[in-house]
Amino acid sequence: MYDLIIRRARLVDDTLADVAIVGGKIATIGQLPEDAHAHKLLDLAGIYRLSAGWIDSHVHCYPSSPIYHDEPDRVGVAAGVTSVVDAGSTGTDDIDEFYALTRSAKTNVFAFLNISRIGLLRQNELADITDINKEQVNKAINDKSGFVIGIKARMSNSVVGQNGIKPLVMAKEIQQENHSLPLMVHIGNNPPDLDEIADLLTQGDIITHCYNGKPNRILTPAGKLRASIERALKRGVLLDVGHGSASFSFEVARQAIALGILPHTISSDIYCRNRMAGPVHSLATVMSKFFTIGLSLQQVIRCVTENAAAALQLTSKGQLHPGFDADLTIFDIHTAPQVFADSEGESVHGEQLLVPLAAIVAGEVLLTDEGKAAHVFNL
Repeated sequence: MYDLIIRRARLVDDTLADVAIVGGKIATIGQLPEDAHAHKLLDLAGIYRLSAGWIDSHVHCYPSSPIYHDEPDRVGVAAGVTSVVDAGSTGTDDIDEFYALTRSAKTNVFAFLNISRIGLLRQNELADITDINKEQVNKAINDKSGFVIGIKARMSNSVVGQNGIKPLVMAKEIQQENHSLPLMVHIGNNPPDLDEIADLLTQGDIITHCYNGKPNRILTPAGKLRASIERALKRGVLLDVGHGSASFSFEVARQAIALGILPHTISSDIYCRNRMAGPVHSLATVMSKFFTIGLSLQQVIRCVTENAAAALQLTSKGQLHPGFDADLTIFDIHTAPQVFADSEGESVHGEQLLVPLAAIVAGEVLLTDEGKAAHVFNL
């Protein structure tokens, strides 16, 4: 007896499959016999699509943050996202409170610990170098193992003040003391210059806001890939979208993708304001924007499932295979004229919009608002 059977799910490659779940894990995927029984049954009728659970690797969901805040389940399961990673909202001063708050969430919540003890208490959290205490960071990483899955350094002029590249040097030292834990680096206005930043990064490090439209971007004024970024990519540095309110340009993304510079992960950098007022709205909306600039459904889904799980070292997530966590996203694709906006005031017209209907976390089915309205599930 299975806990849950999902019948006739349309996978990303358009094949149909049944999925059986036991004990919060995927038990089998393929064609189940007609007499297979489960406590709950979902029949997607070959219409609705199923993928591994979507992972948003850059959100801001610490509700107590004075600058960027939201509720984990609002940007998580309510939006079809099974796992979210808060990207540096908290430092060592408040990581304990954030951890406690997330224990009641239905969404899997993880954190990139800000290397500044104050987190995003203010915009220039790395301007005072004494706010980076390596011993305290190391202790928090050890104490919150499994929750703190990486560290975050925001390397823009408005953040680091007169400290230049020094916070990143310290972040790399912290990383090496913690067995090469993932490091996410925010790029924005210079100084420090992007070349300085890129040359310090090593395999597995993540550049977020990779398609921002600011002068300190991955493309030269002539529209070519910066040599420092080319070298970094060859070393295994990863590119993350991190859309946000001010960090995604359709023009830069189109140029980069035309050069073959694809994102490794697609993330939203969502918080309450850019969720409600745009231009982010949801991870699904950000994912949908990439259809208009040349990515396929398979490529887009890979960026929020297996690629994200690999980048974040979440080894039991991101794949539809037996033994993996039963974190799944059920979604539909609506085909109708759409208008999408970037962070630079540019709009593009598209035809496809991803609509998440349900998030399944450890086998528990959680309908989105769209899923409830569609009345397609009898639970």
